[in-house]
Amino acid sequence: MGRGEGAEKPTLQQLSCLHCRQRRKERKQQRRLQRQNHQEEEEEGGDAQSARKRPRREVTPSSLRLVVDCSFDNLMLIKDVRKLHKQIQRCYAENRRAVHPVQFYLTSLGGQLKQSMDEKDKGWVNWKDITIKTEHYSEVVAKEDLVYLTSDSPNVLEELDQKKAYVIGGLVDHNHHKGITFEKAKELGINHAQLPLSSFVKMNSRKVLAVNHVFEIILAYLEKGSWQEAFFTILPQRKGAVAVDQDGTAVQDKEEEDTDSDSDPDPTPEQTEKSPDGQLQTKL
Repeated sequence: MGRGEGAEKPTLQQLSCLHCRQRRKERKQQRRLQRQNHQEEEEEGGDAQSARKRPRREVTPSSLRLVVDCSFDNLMLIKDVRKLHKQIQRCYAENRRAVHPVQFYLTSLGGQLKQSMDEKDKGWVNWKDITIKTEHYSEVVAKEDLVYLTSDSPNVLEELDQKKAYVIGGLVDHNHHKGITFEKAKELGINHAQLPLSSFVKMNSRKVLAVNHVFEIILAYLEKGSWQEAFFTILPQRKGAVAVDQDGTAVQDKEEEDTDSDSDPDPTPEQTEKSPDGQLQTKL
């Protein structure tokens, strides 16, 4: 008996089953390819649709310079330094998406702040459209161009000068160092001013704002051309901001006064008398 003579040949039924399995496998592969192609088409269409939903705003960079002064590093606890780090991150992000991005400067970078940035945000070294210096801002910008923004200044900033560089003090926890930014500005002999907050807003808390709030208010003003709109767009609700009328009265207070004057006054003693059951009645 020759080799293989005893092996049984597959029956027609077995051959048919093999053929069916092969066809099922091919159909399965074909369906998988169809699903992949359909998914890719949906993703491409979705990207195009989302792009249509998000109209690109025309960006016009501003020549105005905003400087965050980081020279107060040794006056802060590490927890406050980390808060400042987050505020700077917010400034950078908002400036990148602004309609009129400013020329952003970060000066006197070093110490605890740089350490926090190196540890928590290593990508900061690749930030774009920002000038980061270890030098003091007075060594980076001409003295006559500088205006320090401080709530202690008697000068009120009515308009922004595109040729100026406005300095924001990179300091968290002002309660321990009240008036320090104002004093620093006077020591250096540079111009100083406060935002016109009191002219448009009445707040429950002090007028000291976080670094990113000042930064974002200026970005909003450049876009909207209105201080009041800028303030109410940016100020957090916890500040209890209320619009102020031209005469300096809070609009909300005035509305409450008007409501009170429209209501019926309390009855005078002459208008009341006792009822037989001893209860006071009002004479109509």
